[in-house]
Amino acid sequence: MFYFMNKEEIKNRIDKLKDLVNYHRYLYHVEDREEISQEALDSLKKELKDLEDSNPEFITSDSPTQRIAGQPLDKFEKVKHSTPILSLQDVFDFKELSDWNTRNEKILDKKINNYFCELKLDGLTLVLTYEKGILKTAATRGNGEIGEDVTQNAKTIESIPLKLDLSKFDNQIIRNGIFEIRGEAVLTKKEFERINNERRLNGEELFANPRNVAAGSIRQLDSVVVANRKLQYFAFEIITDVGQKNHKETHDILKLLGFKINENNREENTLEKAWHFLEEWKDKRKTLDYDTDGAVIVVNDMKDEEILGHIGKAERWMVAYKFPAEQKTTIIKDIIVQVGRTGILTPVAVFDPVVVAGSTISRATLHNQDEIDRLDVRIGDTVIVCKAGDVIPDVVKVLTELRPESSTKFIIPEICPVCHSNVVRKPGNIALFCSNNNCYSKIFRRLEYFVSKACFNIEGLGPSIIEQLMDNGLIENEVDIFHLEQGDLEPLEKFAEKKSNNLIESINKSKKIVLSRFINSLGITHIGTESAYLLSKEIVKNQKTKTKNQKIGDLIEFYRNKTVEELQNISNIGEKMAESVFEFFNDEENVKKLNDLESAGIELIPDEIVAGNENVLNKTFVFTGTMPTLERDDAKSMVKKLGGNISESVSKKTNYVVAGESAGSKLNKANELGIKVLNEEEFLELIK
Repeated sequence: MFYFMNKEEIKNRIDKLKDLVNYHRYLYHVEDREEISQEALDSLKKELKDLEDSNPEFITSDSPTQRIAGQPLDKFEKVKHSTPILSLQDVFDFKELSDWNTRNEKILDKKINNYFCELKLDGLTLVLTYEKGILKTAATRGNGEIGEDVTQNAKTIESIPLKLDLSKFDNQIIRNGIFEIRGEAVLTKKEFERINNERRLNGEELFANPRNVAAGSIRQLDSVVVANRKLQYFAFEIITDVGQKNHKETHDILKLLGFKINENNREENTLEKAWHFLEEWKDKRKTLDYDTDGAVIVVNDMKDEEILGHIGKAERWMVAYKFPAEQKTTIIKDIIVQVGRTGILTPVAVFDPVVVAGSTISRATLHNQDEIDRLDVRIGDTVIVCKAGDVIPDVVKVLTELRPESSTKFIIPEICPVCHSNVVRKPGNIALFCSNNNCYSKIFRRLEYFVSKACFNIEGLGPSIIEQLMDNGLIENEVDIFHLEQGDLEPLEKFAEKKSNNLIESINKSKKIVLSRFINSLGITHIGTESAYLLSKEIVKNQKTKTKNQKIGDLIEFYRNKTVEELQNISNIGEKMAESVFEFFNDEENVKKLNDLESAGIELIPDEIVAGNENVLNKTFVFTGTMPTLERDDAKSMVKKLGGNISESVSKKTNYVVAGESAGSKLNKANELGIKVLNEEEFLELIK
């Protein structure tokens, strides 16, 4: 489409596309509005990526295409913060807040009449460093002095600008210098619910709260995981002095730079009004789509902040108020046991409905027998319940003083409550499993997950239809779905000709499936969407040639020949995951089902990857010094595009050190270890 353009025209087109994509990214991810559809934006992104792929010399670190997750890291490098990130003092009532204010007024020797009130988001603090408006590093708080470099992961967060909007600033520090920004990476309640629903269908342990997911995501070595979890970033502080006079002005500057800020924050001119802000948001926070564990009151004036300074590890000029967790009491009416698709038996407490954190709940998972024993929860008990992270119903405590005399300890039955088969405990597992592979509940849940959006995404085949097809003897397993005919469906209740035809078309359309989604659909214990992607990537990585489609037989052969130890060597695949994969592909019944799916016409499409270069693929590069023509970030991007890895330190695992002018200790270390050293010309020749 663009072959007729010369290089200058191509570069101009790329620059315009970058600006346009960034503009619409800002509207959608920062201002929560859109002027064009997501499909149109995706089309613009694709054109940009196609042009950059064909003209890699025009790829820059601030391009929207560089948000694509890169190669997994071996570890996180340490980063020393320019300014220590200190703790906050906590207050729990107005008297403590007033005492804090009195101490500050005594130090300042004047009355304070300006405060900035902001919600304290429950996520993970990230410090972003920009140089000449371009994102250079993102680091975790760590111990306050030293954090971890998580730049690759932070780049996948759409609300973090890779390039700042400097058009409104004459300030030379912002435009040409290095300055730091602090903010919070959070997971919305909606995304948290989506992730936990997937884990529930996978038979995996549910996450306790959004904060744990946000923190765990940022510290994933594979940035694919972070990208899939769709975190948001709210900026709240400029650490560098750029001339801001007060904290309110800091937020105004952040917004002008293109950051997402919390619009609920506000200035107040008396301590009483600041306290009213805290009281107002104690209940109002439940209406937000993200968790807040409190609010922060800040002495607004920057000069006052400087005088107040800090005491020990806590800042004097701001204080945190923690919102009390909402808890209610209710009575356990029953404890039932549900059977999931992997056969896990999950005990669930059923209690009198009660409103907690803004919604009515009547059930809470008790997880397993160990948790039941720890709580000593029984039918008839009065219990305290809350919502973990304001989302997941949880039994906190049993009020044994109110226990009825007739109560008895609850033991998960030794037979499945659905099919009455024996229950087993697998080695290394706390949970109990139904031993019958043909258990109705296991089959139903397995099929429900198999056709879900995260897997085959068969439209029109929801839970009620699956149940109808099972009850009529039309399907007993996943393979049966692909042998359904229109005539099988038309006699069923509520199935007319059009509905039958639509479902058959949807089934046929689903036969072409991305490899990672296919692996996810298999229902391997402990393997969800993210780990399925890692397993699919391992297959593609070990291919000698990149083919359009993959055979299910290739998948079987590849993983059947892997030992548990070899599977554990795959990035982010732990021991339990490795054991589950090994057991699955060495089970004859599973292998037969896989072969039957291939016979039914299932075609596997490899996940989109960047074609590698034998000189670069899976090799580790370290860059040091200044090169004659190449920017270091551009050179790193070239390596990543070809499937190579970047490290900031030289070790025995380093394959190449690319050294420019004024190369220092890294070059000396490379020579000591006998690592190949390249200059710019040799590097360009290597990757050509």
